[in-house]
Amino acid sequence: MRIAVFAAVALLVLGLLALVHRWLWIRLVRDTTRPGGPARRVGTALAFALPLLSLAALTAGRAGAPFLLQQVVSWPGYLWLAVLLYLTLAVLVTEPVRALLLRRSGAAAGPELRVRAGAPVEAPPQGPDAGPDAGPGTAPAAAPPAAREAEATAAGGGGDGVTRRRFVARSLGGAAAAAALGTVGLGTYGVLRGPRVKHVRVPLAKLPRAAHGYRIAVVSDIHLGPVLGRDHTTRIVETINRTQPDLIAVVGDLVDGNVHDLGPAAEPLRWLRARHGSYFVTGNHEYFSGAQQWIDEVRELGLTPLENARRALPHFDLAGVNDVQGESEGHGPDFRAALGDRDRARTAVLLAHQPVVIHDAVRHGVDLQLSGHTHGGQLWPGNYLAELANPTVAGLERCGDTQLYVSRGAGAWGPPVRIGAPSDITVVELASYQA
Repeated sequence: MRIAVFAAVALLVLGLLALVHRWLWIRLVRDTTRPGGPARRVGTALAFALPLLSLAALTAGRAGAPFLLQQVVSWPGYLWLAVLLYLTLAVLVTEPVRALLLRRSGAAAGPELRVRAGAPVEAPPQGPDAGPDAGPGTAPAAAPPAAREAEATAAGGGGDGVTRRRFVARSLGGAAAAAALGTVGLGTYGVLRGPRVKHVRVPLAKLPRAAHGYRIAVVSDIHLGPVLGRDHTTRIVETINRTQPDLIAVVGDLVDGNVHDLGPAAEPLRWLRARHGSYFVTGNHEYFSGAQQWIDEVRELGLTPLENARRALPHFDLAGVNDVQGESEGHGPDFRAALGDRDRARTAVLLAHQPVVIHDAVRHGVDLQLSGHTHGGQLWPGNYLAELANPTVAGLERCGDTQLYVSRGAGAWGPPVRIGAPSDITVVELASYQA
């Protein structure tokens, strides 16, 4: 049953994508180019090749393709998905403008344009060129399509064979393409530049005065894979170390792939430095990639995995739970194991990849939950969709006596692009009410 539902949804999505590509081809290729010309041939070829590359990027890893092939198809395939989103939005915005301009140009053309189109006119042709059979209400036969195509109207100008309709299509299509490519270009630069550091101060009622100012560097959703590799990890590690934190929390979705392919990309994590160490909890993508192999790997790199476990640190308890996705393997979150027997007079800080477990955290008396997963929506307007599935998309919120901080993450899944949701590493500074 589950497979049938998945197949139905997949077919629906593929059908929708096919319709969107068909519509964009009409607006950006057919309406802007001459039939049979080289520009139309190139545009048509891209209209087929780009979605196929995107499909290959999405499926190559799951299909077990060689990692080099995954890298080859992922860059153009994933980037096209981002361009497709903003190109579709941009062309939608131009549709009313296009209709208005074409309506005005049709009205301005007057009876002469209607004659050329084969429509009746209000008065017979005048002058010595009027034929003997020309009479009231009679218009010449419609010009053949090739002849109409060759006519250069005033808007096209210069007799260069550009019709008014094509001139409008090229102008609006060019503006839409420039807007989409510029937006994606800036979003890609933001990801490749690396995350910025945010500072958040969180007062905790039970935190002792001695722990006032304790700093936790929170990083999530690094998403090492065929697009983001070792250089990405190095930038993140160097940024974290510059903050000189007391503790480092890696809250899931470290990787998209197996240790064999991505082990070298994760290697710089061994350079992380913090007074009380570095800790790791799984995200949903670890379970897509082989969670146990990555738990073993990060332990080799010097991080401490918290698998439904707790560590008593000076002045507060640090706990971590497995991601919800682990339930599919019988290794989901176990709050009783992580928090059930602790002293509730002590402050508890919980690492949990998905914000949705906040209600369990509240029931177990957690003071602060640190999460990721949402990417802040990553690609606007994705933040509105993320809000439907998560109690908080980004930032600090309160749920009862528990505070929840959600990081936007340091990487990107799929397209290496972020729009309206810049990547971040957050230094959470704990504050005592007694200070």
